[in-house]
Amino acid sequence: MTTLAAPRRVPPLGGLNTTLLGLELRRLLRNRRTMIITLVMPVVFFLIFGLNPSYSGESAGNGNISAYVMISMALYGAMIATTSGGAMVSVERASGWSRQLRLTPLSPGVYIFVKVLVAMMLGLGAVGVVYLVGAFTSVHMDTSLWFTTALITWLGSAVFAAFGLFMGYLLPSENVMQILGPGLAVLGFAGGLFMPLQDGSVWASIAQFMPTYGLSQLVHAPLTGDAMQWTWLLNVAVWLAIFVGGAAWRFQRDTERV
Repeated sequence: MTTLAAPRRVPPLGGLNTTLLGLELRRLLRNRRTMIITLVMPVVFFLIFGLNPSYSGESAGNGNISAYVMISMALYGAMIATTSGGAMVSVERASGWSRQLRLTPLSPGVYIFVKVLVAMMLGLGAVGVVYLVGAFTSVHMDTSLWFTTALITWLGSAVFAAFGLFMGYLLPSENVMQILGPGLAVLGFAGGLFMPLQDGSVWASIAQFMPTYGLSQLVHAPLTGDAMQWTWLLNVAVWLAIFVGGAAWRFQRDTERV
């Protein structure tokens, strides 16, 4: 007599639980290189470029230039953090960890959600560290803008969590961060994150198509007082859709091979 195996029970929330979140977060925090690049480097850049006495105290809308540089470095740190968190899937694929997880009741959607959530938690830490250092230096801006700009910076970095996932499924594990680290710096310069773009210039026209452009404009707008433009939101939405779609496509291809 043949005994049929009982169907696998799907746990609540697709297997999402605090144990899994804690495990993923600890694995990321144990990566010393990621922690240094994410939490230390943006602060160092802020101290070097944001506190230069020759211009740091000059006005920049509703604050000073130190505040402008602080916001830029916070976004840069959040970009590195969320990209690194998302790109960890590359290492897990190479080590076979992702295959092991597929033997558990954990659903693929929850797996992706956990990766994005952990990446965003690291991004929040990056923003918080830069803002904390800024609060004890010469940064000056309206009180409400500290919360507003930090929130926009953190939420906007979700674009790069999706970017990290996409690249994590696309690139080999041994090269992923070596490529993405310099790539993010190039995107920062190309999108006007590190210095304001001059209106009407060729470079300003090219920058509008960079994934960093819309975010850079959105996070600085409350400080500079610039009116919100729909093209900034469109830039963010389009690149988010591209990266999410790319990650979903590569994830599906990866799953089909298992």
